[in-house]
Amino acid sequence: MPSQTLSTKLAPPAAEQLKAQAMEPWLFPVFFLSGSAALVYQVVWQRALYAIYGVDILSVTIVVTAFMLGLGLGSLAGGALSCRYPQAAVTLFALSELGIGLYGAFSLRLFALIAEMTHGIGHVATGGVAFLLVALPAMLMGATLPLLVAHATSRSRNVGRSLGNLYFTNTLGAAFGAFLAARYLLGGLGLRATAEVAAALNVFLGVLVMVLRRGRRGEP
Repeated sequence: MPSQTLSTKLAPPAAEQLKAQAMEPWLFPVFFLSGSAALVYQVVWQRALYAIYGVDILSVTIVVTAFMLGLGLGSLAGGALSCRYPQAAVTLFALSELGIGLYGAFSLRLFALIAEMTHGIGHVATGGVAFLLVALPAMLMGATLPLLVAHATSRSRNVGRSLGNLYFTNTLGAAFGAFLAARYLLGGLGLRATAEVAAALNVFLGVLVMVLRRGRRGEP
């Protein structure tokens, strides 16, 4: 009986355990907006590359394939980094957002410059260039999910719940971003300003997460 009383005193209250295991509230709006920015870029980059290289079934396939492959490769890289540097997962996420934002801010200028340099090089080579232009930033986007899942799992100790909640949030944000870009931003702002809005959002998220991380440095 005394040992049972002692263990009861040593055990933290159930409410404190649940609080320690809960996912941090900031993860959801941040990852929602991150997904929104990603799909804004996809819509903008597709239209920009179609304007430069033309629209046909091959060009459509190249852009979509580059985006999806970049996301997949980035997810692998993000998973490897989160395993190797688990304590730095949030910082790496913030750096990814900043990198996406910097690329996004200058992406259409870069596309135009590359288009001038590659004019007349042939359809296959042009497709390869367009592929690289989209795949590289998409890798940074793909890395964000495993990085945040690693951080969330370090608190919740539940990989399935962390992955499911964050993937749902990001997918919902992506759907919202695609709708926003197609319905309002492109028609009201044009390609370049729309890309700059998405870039500003990424930079804001990167800085915000850095600030939040600094305020919670004592937490896992």
